Amino acid sequence: MVMTSTQSTKRFLFEILEILIFAFILSWGLQSTVVEAVTIPTGSMLPTIQLQDRLVVDKLSYKLSQINRGDVIVFHPLSNVDSSGTLWIKRVIGLPGDKVNIKDGIVFINDHALTESYEMAKPNYTYGPLVIPKDSYFVLGDNRNDSLDSHEWGVLPAKNVVGRALFRYWPLEHFGLLAK
Repeated sequence: MVMTSTQSTKRFLFEILEILIFAFILSWGLQSTVVEAVTIPTGSMLPTIQLQDRLVVDKLSYKLSQINRGDVIVFHPLSNVDSSGTLWIKRVIGLPGDKVNIKDGIVFINDHALTESYEMAKPNYTYGPLVIPKDSYFVLGDNRNDSLDSHEWGVLPAKNVVGRALFRYWPLEHFGLLAK
């Protein structure tokens, strides 16, 4: 049987449609379970992450391993803080069971000063002491004095964590893994 030009065109269009549907389903599946791209809307993570940097978020690793102090995470903020649906990004400072205290420009974890090479400036506020509850984290922006974070709204429930900021893909001159 020989295909006519019309049949050939219809078959070609059907194949293109199949490819597009498969690509959409694959993309949606990966984005909802494995990785997601995000754009940084604020300067709260300066100097580590710049305004408008684009990052890839690893959504799978925390299903297989624990969140660690120093990890840069992406999360849904508490609904009483921001109900817009926008994802936020901060650094994990305190883990469940840790005692957090901030005084004299120094962050203390379990009464030991935290060494922080990534912070933009020493915090100009006092916080705590607070013992972080089970299934919660204490998160701060690296731009300590210009970040709406745990020192303002409290601990972050583990269920709000979307994933770990893995690497920056834009701008290209800063392409690479995010340093801890």
